[in-house]
Amino acid sequence: MSNPPPKTDDSPIDGSSVEFCRDAYRQIRSELAKVIVGQHDVIEQVLIAIFTRNHALLVGVPGLAKTLMISTLAKTLQMSFKRIQFTPDLMPSDITGTEVIYQDPASGAKEFKFLHGPLFSHIVLADEINRTPPKTQAAMLEAMQERRVTVGGHTRELPSPFFVLATQNPLEQEGTYPLPEAQLDRFLFLVKVGYPTREEEAAIMKAGTSLHAEEPKPVLDAEQILSIQKIVKQIPVADHVYDYAGRIVRATRFGESDSLEFCGRYLSFGAGPRASLGLIMAAKGHALLNGQLHVGCENVAAVANGVMRHRIAVNFTAQSEGITPDHVIDKVLAAIPAH
Repeated sequence: MSNPPPKTDDSPIDGSSVEFCRDAYRQIRSELAKVIVGQHDVIEQVLIAIFTRNHALLVGVPGLAKTLMISTLAKTLQMSFKRIQFTPDLMPSDITGTEVIYQDPASGAKEFKFLHGPLFSHIVLADEINRTPPKTQAAMLEAMQERRVTVGGHTRELPSPFFVLATQNPLEQEGTYPLPEAQLDRFLFLVKVGYPTREEEAAIMKAGTSLHAEEPKPVLDAEQILSIQKIVKQIPVADHVYDYAGRIVRATRFGESDSLEFCGRYLSFGAGPRASLGLIMAAKGHALLNGQLHVGCENVAAVANGVMRHRIAVNFTAQSEGITPDHVIDKVLAAIPAH
């Protein structure tokens, strides 16, 4: 694709920029469909995270093509890709890199040389991030937040753009180190990857047992991704949309005047300010992918579950009644009018 129209940081959004992003999204979905069957909502949320300069955590049972989806996405975006398989013995230096002593063969002089770890890539797949100890998780999440690593007293910038797409297996909990809520908060989305439908599973069986496999073609590159990230920030948001997002978040904070009664009954804690920021940024990305020139309340509602399900925690009462964070969020959206 050609580059989007050049824009300054204070220039208003225009139709050509939005059309470029919408067409790019459609092409990416078309290319991914050559390899990935279904999972449209997952793909949408992952792309929103990338277009808004954020990270995403994918949760699902093994065998749902989470790794394949991310590696294929990296091909369509023409960006470098590294996969880190997290294990209980993985150390921070295994992902950030380390300094080694290098001896020049000609002069014999010795010096420290930095060997880059797999974090030095545009797209990093952190596979089963809950299987590694907290020290390594903290190094990973620091890199996500700061977009740089410090090794041997030297700070090194990570490539730009830089995205972490992590996966987590919800089944086998023995020998795992669940991410604390404060670290989960670093991810814009917690994406639930579900089972395919009957028709999708039939298509998966046919495609997976055939000799003919289509290769996805590149759609965007790193420079275009950076341009799209600027376009996203220029999409206008009306005051009533900010107010709507704020009311959704504040409704989960029991004890405050805006809280809803059932949130106090079912939650052990509500969403923090990052949820408010996440709702607006994700809503901007959702609007852009759908070709809109502004953000509406419907965009906020569309991304609310993915943004908030890991930022609230249900209590024992909710668990005993089978109430999940998604149930609570759905009730909040039903109780708060979008106007």
